[in-house]
Amino acid sequence: MSFTNPSSRPATTVRPIRVLIVDDSAVVRSMLTRELARDPRIAVVGTAPDPYVARDMIVELQPDVLTLDVEMPRMDGITFLRRLMAVHPLPVIVLSSLTGQGTQTAIDAMAAGAVDVVCKGDSSFALADMGRALIEKVKLAAVSKVHKIVDRPTPPLNAADGLRKAAAINHHTASLSATTHRVIAIGASTGGVQALTEVLTKLPASCPPVLIVQHMPAKFTASFAERLDGMCQVRVREAINGDIVAPGCVLIAPGDHHMVLHRSGASYIVQLNDAPKVHHQRPSVEILFDSVARVAGRNAVGAILTGMGSDGAEGLLHMRQAGARTVAQDQATCIVFGMPAEAIARDAAEFIAPLQDIASIVLRLARSAPNLVAPSTSTTTTTTQVA
Repeated sequence: MSFTNPSSRPATTVRPIRVLIVDDSAVVRSMLTRELARDPRIAVVGTAPDPYVARDMIVELQPDVLTLDVEMPRMDGITFLRRLMAVHPLPVIVLSSLTGQGTQTAIDAMAAGAVDVVCKGDSSFALADMGRALIEKVKLAAVSKVHKIVDRPTPPLNAADGLRKAAAINHHTASLSATTHRVIAIGASTGGVQALTEVLTKLPASCPPVLIVQHMPAKFTASFAERLDGMCQVRVREAINGDIVAPGCVLIAPGDHHMVLHRSGASYIVQLNDAPKVHHQRPSVEILFDSVARVAGRNAVGAILTGMGSDGAEGLLHMRQAGARTVAQDQATCIVFGMPAEAIARDAAEFIAPLQDIASIVLRLARSAPNLVAPSTSTTTTTTQVA
């Protein structure tokens, strides 16, 4: 299967947003068309029952956004997505089940370049809720900036690598009281699956502990953590209430739970809660960053990555004011330059850097001497180089 690569789409999206629906179910195609038609800023320009028909319609209709089912005849949605993103990048929203293999497939889809996922189920499937969510995600996707992705999956760790990872974890856990004084906190949203994969796969097994909030539905975060754990030198897993924050370990906030940093004696631990959403999000980057500012202060490094909205921007400012070192992803490499832009506007980011440099910068900052005096935020220091 191949694509004809037509002329590039306009840099700005023309209203209404042109949507192509790809799903093997005629009932679902009809339902999605009806739901999207409720918003006058969206126009469904076509529907396709499989990727082969979709390929020709993409070339002909030049849609702004694609909705894509993952389980289809002739070619599955993930294979189609990978081929599409390699030759004709397009904002894609994947429709996926909330249960079982569906969650892992959704993570694979976002890693392959999907902008977002809309959850669908069986008896629990709420049409009105799904329709509202899809409309908002289509609008977000239309303003996102996608890039070509040539599929080069990182091979899983072999047995020897796994033993070295386990040994490193055991060693650092044994010396926990002497080594947990530095913490890295990272927040991400739309485009975060790709961004976090880029960052975490570059971290060594000996890196300081990392806490992550990625906006993601409940049940998805466990699959995301499992996928990353098989790709990284560090251990990656979904956080559990009371987890010790240990070197060489990355804890990802579970979907629908805030994650907060606390100190317990000589150790850091995380606690989870279901307090109200902040910036319409749970987990919220703001909640994590604020707790890191209070508990770790100058012994922390914060990074805010691609995402829509302002979640985490104020929290990153609080971290910087508390003496932490702070980094924001630059506009050129963001899928959506929302959260980093808001942080930069507040002078919360000490450094602004492209995605490919974030890992080396946060490591260098985490291993440097902590700030003795919290910096003034009356002036902005923005550079891609760490002094």
